Amino acid sequence: MTLTELFILAVGLSMDAFAVAMCKGLALKRVSAGNMAKAGLYFGGFQAGMPLIGYLLGVNFNETIVAIDHWIAFGLLGFIGINMIRESMSDEEEACDDDMGVKTMTVMAIATSIDALAVGVTLAFLSAPIIPSVSFIGVTTFILSAFGVWLGNKLGSSNKINAELWGGIILIIIGTKILLEHLGFIG
Repeated sequence: MTLTELFILAVGLSMDAFAVAMCKGLALKRVSAGNMAKAGLYFGGFQAGMPLIGYLLGVNFNETIVAIDHWIAFGLLGFIGINMIRESMSDEEEACDDDMGVKTMTVMAIATSIDALAVGVTLAFLSAPIIPSVSFIGVTTFILSAFGVWLGNKLGSSNKINAELWGGIILIIIGTKILLEHLGFIG
């Protein structure tokens, strides 16, 4: 996986956290550097930790399913991407509140990083260097989440749909690229 592909993957994974961070920013009367850092640390930390867990699980099965790993990567990324797109088009309004307590932030960070667990399994199948990969994903999510709190406060919630939509599209494209590379259609 190239640095460009890793960056695109990290941005795609970060879109759920970015959308939730924007929602938090919308609910806050005034945004502080502390609010931005807190959102970045929670979302970035979980987005880094979940793929590490997925990777450790995937490494144990790597030799067993190496012949179909590209199909698994395609399926997992496609499934996650389709779900993100579906959620972006949902009529359900996400409740925005200004609670940034430990319990609330932990639950939201876990909820937005479950897809990263599956991506960690995919990284194991691709034999990607895990520590640089999860670090990059975590830092990217930290930056986008911190920015999302600020942006949500300044612009409102109308951009949530686009963030989730584009995140889903990016993950589907990456999954398709992995599949096409393994099938020999692209180099």
